[in-house]
Amino acid sequence: MNIEQNKIDDLNIELTLSIANEDYAAKRKKRLNEHKRTAEIKGFRKGMVPMPLIEKIYGQSCLVDSVNDVIADALNGFIKDNDLKVIGEPLPAENQPETDWTNGNGFTFKFDVALAPKIDFELSKDDEIPYYNIKISDKAKAEMKENLLKQYGSLEEGEAAKAEDFIIVDFEQGETKVEGTYVALRNVDEAVRPSFVGLKAGDTLDVNVNEAFTNETDRASLLKIDKEKLSEIDPMYKMTVRNVKTFVSAPLNQDTFDKIFGKDSVKSEEEFDARIAERLAAEYEQESSFRFNKDAREYLVAKANISLPEKFLKRWIFVANDGKFTMEEIEKEFDLFLEDYRWQMVRHYLMEKYSVKVEEADLLASAKGFAAYQFAMYGINNVPDAELENYARNILAQEKEGRRVLDQVEETKTLSAVKDVVTLKKHSISVEKFRELK
Repeated sequence: MNIEQNKIDDLNIELTLSIANEDYAAKRKKRLNEHKRTAEIKGFRKGMVPMPLIEKIYGQSCLVDSVNDVIADALNGFIKDNDLKVIGEPLPAENQPETDWTNGNGFTFKFDVALAPKIDFELSKDDEIPYYNIKISDKAKAEMKENLLKQYGSLEEGEAAKAEDFIIVDFEQGETKVEGTYVALRNVDEAVRPSFVGLKAGDTLDVNVNEAFTNETDRASLLKIDKEKLSEIDPMYKMTVRNVKTFVSAPLNQDTFDKIFGKDSVKSEEEFDARIAERLAAEYEQESSFRFNKDAREYLVAKANISLPEKFLKRWIFVANDGKFTMEEIEKEFDLFLEDYRWQMVRHYLMEKYSVKVEEADLLASAKGFAAYQFAMYGINNVPDAELENYARNILAQEKEGRRVLDQVEETKTLSAVKDVVTLKKHSISVEKFRELK
């Protein structure tokens, strides 16, 4: 067995493997003997099939498998013995000639191997990364207060329908009558909506349902028919208003405070306003941190200045995904892949440099935060800690979600370490200007 190395450039080498008969003969013989013991062929008892017949049936596959075993062992051994830091897996050279699989032959194979570039850079207070402190405005506090009270409000009887109200109506067309249908005015087409605004209980209106309700799914639901039958109906209906329902914000009282923040957690409007300011501060801090992470990643990747074997990587992505993506699809997304791949390399370098460790408690805390966020999206706040923890552990038990949490925690802890080393170039900015940043 002989391996020759040919350096193409700093990131690419070519390995030529020369395999003689004696390198694979014993492995091939062992495989054939295994087949002889286990083969079940009509006319022969198990284990008694003549070797020439075994050779005829399994000889070629045993040869290929044995040579591939030798190749795998040789490549792994060479990489380990020479302490090579490789990217992906060795790939057969593109100019590899077709192999003549004849037992007893010697074989020559060429493989392309990509080397990971060395990353080595220092950080200090001379490195400046922007950090944005978002100012909390009275307008933002008023909007959050209004939205919270709306979120916990209720539908009540109204007079004349406003653009954000609901009306309960009957649709009539000849003998056909659809009773008690809820219509949200915000779902009525903008061109028709003005004719709905101001309607009161008892009012009637001739409505072209195709024009008023352009979404076919909504229209079928309102008329209580199958979507497939919409094309068969006459779109003109007489609409009679039964009731007007208006959405009324929750009152500023103890019951509302308890619903939003938990029992007796807030006891006055002043405390309510203070909690709103706290929520805004937490939300803005989260947005600022997300922006810092983005800016820091870009800064650190640029500072590392990593060169990658791009041609090899495209081939490797194609092979590693078993051809699920075409080369055209890979080309289209390749810049984003390189951006992420470079960041992963930099992150691992910084984790080692600053001894960043991820503990189980870190993963659980992150998963609990994600769980709390998901509950809040459905308006469920103040979830008991035991329930949050159980939900979080279920998240971590899922391979994909567990990997996502691990990546997030590694990134957060790594960038937290970077924060302590570099200078944060702080900017005070309004939320409107902040969200305009690219």
